[in-house]
Amino acid sequence: MSRASWRFPPEWLVFSVIVVDLIGFGILIPILPFMSPALGGDEMDVALVIAIYSLCAGIAGPFWGSLSDRIGRKQVLMVCLFGGALSYGMIGVASELWMLYAARAVGGVMAGSLPVASALMADVSAPHRRAKAMGLVGTAFGLGLILGPVIGGVLAGPEGTFLWPGLFAAVMSLVSVGLAGWLLPADRPSVETTKKVQKASGPENMLAFIRRRHALLLTVQYTLHTGAVSAAIYLSPLWLAAYLGWGPREVGILFGLVGVAMIVVQGAMMDWMTRTFGLINVLTGGAAIFAASLIAAIAVETELARGFVIFTAFAGATCCLPVLNTVASSIVGAQERGRMMGVTALAASIGRVIGPLATGLVLAVSDYPVSWFVIALPVFLVLLWSRTGAVRYSRHGGLQPADA
Repeated sequence: MSRASWRFPPEWLVFSVIVVDLIGFGILIPILPFMSPALGGDEMDVALVIAIYSLCAGIAGPFWGSLSDRIGRKQVLMVCLFGGALSYGMIGVASELWMLYAARAVGGVMAGSLPVASALMADVSAPHRRAKAMGLVGTAFGLGLILGPVIGGVLAGPEGTFLWPGLFAAVMSLVSVGLAGWLLPADRPSVETTKKVQKASGPENMLAFIRRRHALLLTVQYTLHTGAVSAAIYLSPLWLAAYLGWGPREVGILFGLVGVAMIVVQGAMMDWMTRTFGLINVLTGGAAIFAASLIAAIAVETELARGFVIFTAFAGATCCLPVLNTVASSIVGAQERGRMMGVTALAASIGRVIGPLATGLVLAVSDYPVSWFVIALPVFLVLLWSRTGAVRYSRHGGLQPADA
């Protein structure tokens, strides 16, 4: 165990690694929607660039999660972080559209850091602190969204260069590799634990695993929620550019404010909200705010109102994922947690593929109001599930492994 792990709570060690990596991720948020057109693509290429990353991440996610169960989270996390640095560097030097696609594909294949880090966060947190620990993952996202887009917008400059944002993001990921090696304790499983993991996962296919854990509808919520969030991330810059003439700088500042909301909600309020209102009620409230904001985007017209509904949409959405992660990480034992988080990463990646592509197709044949309405539909389904199928997770017994 590293000396640093004796001085700080383990949740904060994991948080430190995640936040540095997500600053690099956040740098590209205001940049990517403008890269495809600059390299000769169109609005559909913007969606496809987002989708190819998610597709590759979905295919690779369960592999990284299961591998972390067998050989330890730390080793897998460091490999994925290094692969992310490589993809960011490729983005920085991309001079043709196919190079951007290739870079995002590499990034997707190596995108196991978040599900593995989420599993590690669950490993090091006590059950009664798990919602707060998952809120820390969201807080890391928030810091990434605050610092990353601002840094990316500044580095892109007035001329909109992509070299310096890409290289800076690569450096941040390499720093996170170093932090992971220094801060995180060694967690290589014992031979006995490895045998248990291999026996538990064995020849069982993914669908059988989900059914055994009674988690089919739960995994569907990841697809619905992340599909809506990804579609909103895709549509927002285009919408704001079309109606208000906003560029990377303005979009970066707005997403920075969204990051502030994520920090406040997930870092400072998540533990209090779940204890006061209940885990699933927080999901209901977040989904309701998210859906209402998307519908409001159809009607608003002023610059302030357009910025405000985007802010409230993501502020509501930020309440949902920590709840889903808390449930998913709690209904399995530690020896299957990496696999479970890999499965949810796959479900989320499916949403990240479908969401932008479906919205891009709708936008191509219709207009922005219809696109916002389409994005709101899966959020309403999440809201419905939170008041029906998710009720069993509000009881203590619903957050236990099925064979416990």
